[in-house]
Amino acid sequence: MQQQQRVAVITGASRGLGLEIARLFARRRMPLVITARGRDAFEAAADELREFTELIALPGDVVDPAHAERLVRLGLERFGRIDILVNNASSIGPSPMPALEAYPLEAFDEVLRVNVAAPLHLAQLVLPGMRARGDGVIVNVTSDAAIEAYPGWGGYGASKAALEHLSRVLAAELEGSGVRVFVVDPGDMNTQMHREAEPGVDLSQLPGPELSAPAFLHLIEGERAPFGRFQARALTPSLAGGR
Repeated sequence: MQQQQRVAVITGASRGLGLEIARLFARRRMPLVITARGRDAFEAAADELREFTELIALPGDVVDPAHAERLVRLGLERFGRIDILVNNASSIGPSPMPALEAYPLEAFDEVLRVNVAAPLHLAQLVLPGMRARGDGVIVNVTSDAAIEAYPGWGGYGASKAALEHLSRVLAAELEGSGVRVFVVDPGDMNTQMHREAEPGVDLSQLPGPELSAPAFLHLIEGERAPFGRFQARALTPSLAGGR
């Protein structure tokens, strides 16, 4: 009997790294449940991905609990399961990024909601099914700003540090369940989010997200450790990492 194809939820899938991951998964004919905030880019991405696989495309903000719950509910109703969660959606915060001594606290709260609280909520929503099957993968996208003190990156870096520790604790709590938790630093990329982080800086020398995305497929298909922090470029040896 043919094994049922795994189903993946990917956030922030309208452009950049999220779209490149979705493209790779779709070419594996993996059913996808995707979401993002930018409607025009999101609709274009959904049209492209439907050429390769079954797809649920629900625009919206993962910070909204009702949206997250509807996203997972639609995936379960359509496909009967969710095996993979890629928490890729992130907020860089104010642009250009302010120093911490001048960081608006309301903006900092929003960064934490997008980069920490929303990934946790989505994990809470998919975990019951993963636990019941004794198998599942949660991938949280991080940054080296989580572990290095880059001036100006304090709000974003603090949120990613929180996400990383949350991931470690979650993995410890899931020990023996069959659910794997991975934290992946994709490295410096020429993306819209990075351009917003450092407006006016020439990023043309940086690689695009398509060079980091294969690491995510590698982890989903080949890595059996219950937890790990990975640099995407270290899994593709011809590349070097960074923010």
